[in-house]
Amino acid sequence: MRQIFVRAIGGVALAALVMGGAAACKQDEGGSGSTEAGKVCDLKIGFFGALSAADSGLVLPGKQAADMAVKQYNAKHADCKVSIQPYDSQGKPELAGGLATSAVGDTKVVAMVGPAFSGESETANPIFQQAGLPVITQSATRPSLADNSWTIFHRGVGNDFSQGPAAAAYIKGLNAQKVFVVDDQSAYGAGLADEVKKALGPLVTATDKATDNQQDFSAIVTKVTSSGATALFYGGYTEEASPFLKQLRAAGYKGTFVGGDGIYDANMLSVTGKADVEGAVATCPCAPATTAKGTFVQDFQAEYNAAPGVYADVAYDLTNIFLEAIGEGKSTRADIQAFLTSYNKAGSATGVTYKWDAKGELDPTQVRVWAYVAKDGAWAPDKEIPKA
Repeated sequence: MRQIFVRAIGGVALAALVMGGAAACKQDEGGSGSTEAGKVCDLKIGFFGALSAADSGLVLPGKQAADMAVKQYNAKHADCKVSIQPYDSQGKPELAGGLATSAVGDTKVVAMVGPAFSGESETANPIFQQAGLPVITQSATRPSLADNSWTIFHRGVGNDFSQGPAAAAYIKGLNAQKVFVVDDQSAYGAGLADEVKKALGPLVTATDKATDNQQDFSAIVTKVTSSGATALFYGGYTEEASPFLKQLRAAGYKGTFVGGDGIYDANMLSVTGKADVEGAVATCPCAPATTAKGTFVQDFQAEYNAAPGVYADVAYDLTNIFLEAIGEGKSTRADIQAFLTSYNKAGSATGVTYKWDAKGELDPTQVRVWAYVAKDGAWAPDKEIPKA
């Protein structure tokens, strides 16, 4: 289960691996992967997240954007290229430990975009911290990720303290007098649902819990349909949200289904089906990628013959921050970590000014939360919603 499995990494074994990696890194510098001028080439930026499985729709647009950023960089630096190294977690914390250990063992990996989900971040980030590998997540929103004294941790979007109250404000705007709240017990889903419940207060008349990989929601559906709730908030991912919504509609539930960014992906639309998903709402600490700044949208369309999806513009900007560091000659994890400490620039796609506090949280003034409505088989931007 996403939030339950945590792979314990033996401290001695990891320390040996990290020390070995550090030694290997020093040998690599100026070695076969370097130019004669001493500039280190063939460095890698990791990309960590669900690149396959049911929730990959939340991550693949970002991976495409990261690939595009590197392709554009390499076109300008043909003599000293960078590559993306993917780490496919399938969104499962039980896979994150092994992937993180593999990443820190590759001395060419000097930075990481991700992990994309909160549960896998809880498992992977301690390993990255011990290895000094700087990370910027494009979408992991659990607030407590910033409370672990991980100096390598940076978040490129707002956390659940922003998204939760915003989702509640949206629900209040529906004039719902009774709200049912369900979460999937994951680090992400439960945390976001808790923030929504706090902000809704007495409007929450009932709650329930789903489980990882649950497909039969008949018991919860019965509770919802008999509750009188005219709005339902679901904290979790598409894999469970999609069958849940289909079964709610089959049972005649007419209320508004609201979720977080965990359902804001193309799979939620296609798997649920147009008839059942119509009118569902997803909140996200992200502005519409389809209206991003600069040439990002046109470039993405030209590269993939498709409009950019969820978090694509964010991942593009975060990858470019790492590329900027490498372009300035920062060739070690420590160099790039130091580069991030004083970073303070606007991303070319999002327009967000990226600068972080001591805990790795994005400047709150740069956080935006939007609502998207399923309409005619697509996610349509509805409106930016207040964070509190």
